[in-house]
Amino acid sequence: MSEYLHKFEVRWSDIDANKHLANSSYIAYCAQTRMAFMNAHKMGLKELSRWGIGPVILHERLSFFKEIYADQIVYVSAEISGMSEDASIYQFVHKFYLPDGTHMATAEATGVWIDMMLRKSTSPPDDILEVMEEFRSENTKLLTKQDLKDLPFKPQDVEPFHKRNTFTWRKNKDEKTEE
Repeated sequence: MSEYLHKFEVRWSDIDANKHLANSSYIAYCAQTRMAFMNAHKMGLKELSRWGIGPVILHERLSFFKEIYADQIVYVSAEISGMSEDASIYQFVHKFYLPDGTHMATAEATGVWIDMMLRKSTSPPDDILEVMEEFRSENTKLLTKQDLKDLPFKPQDVEPFHKRNTFTWRKNKDEKTEE
């Protein structure tokens, strides 16, 4: 297994009202780490466009251990923690570290590769499969379509909002109501 790390300097705009790294910044750092990983291994936007595929994240979750503050340096790892036999389904684990090795947070992202024209999941080309194999961990699990079905949230449609009686008009105090 190879290890991939991407370095960030925490910016003012990455901080929330509690003066630590915002939850949305963790997600953004993970996405940027994945894209940097892909660029470094000849799977960047140019190659993805040529292959007609794209990565889609279906589920992300995070665990926070210690706060990260503005102006700190943080390293975010990328490792393949799960993959289907044909690599159409994948899972990344990202770990956040300070330069001294202190583990600050862990994130997990589960996704699929999609055919950009058909908008359906697909298997990636062998070039991607080789890189994903190289970055598998010793604990990489075999993923199946059932793992996608078992993700914790399911769609639950509701009545269209324009059909609901949710809009009320404010009446002038001079206007009389019908009784």
